[in-house]
Amino acid sequence: MRLAEFLREENILTDLKSRKKEELLDEMVTEVSSRASGLDKQAVLKALLDREKLGTTGIGHGVAIPHGKIKGLNEIMVFFGRSVKGVDFQSMDRTPVHLFFLIITPENSATAHLKILAGISHLLKNQDFRVKLLKASTGLEIFRIITEAEKRV
Repeated sequence: MRLAEFLREENILTDLKSRKKEELLDEMVTEVSSRASGLDKQAVLKALLDREKLGTTGIGHGVAIPHGKIKGLNEIMVFFGRSVKGVDFQSMDRTPVHLFFLIITPENSATAHLKILAGISHLLKNQDFRVKLLKASTGLEIFRIITEAEKRV
């Protein structure tokens, strides 16, 4: 299952402004809901915040993968966000997070949900990949970096 199947260039946010976890999630969800018709902003935000209560999705190395399952959603949606300044996301390694892959999936898609998480996690283990995402200047460049990296896996 390829990330590029679900991530769209227009769903790449290159300059997130928030500096705290809850604010960042709200900022991303606001952007996401304005780009994806029919998404209930409050339901998505609640699902993400509820998931964060179970434990941080800040996996270390400046990366977080907030995710949640949404009742009534018909398809998997992936969004990418970048914060140049970094966000206090209570990450496992206590470092600020700069790269965010936000995943929302239908309520009954546990297998697909896990496959997407695993695929993203695998890509993000590569430090060169993370650095390229940080240095990219446009959403299109980020999209190309991601799709090229997936081809090499």
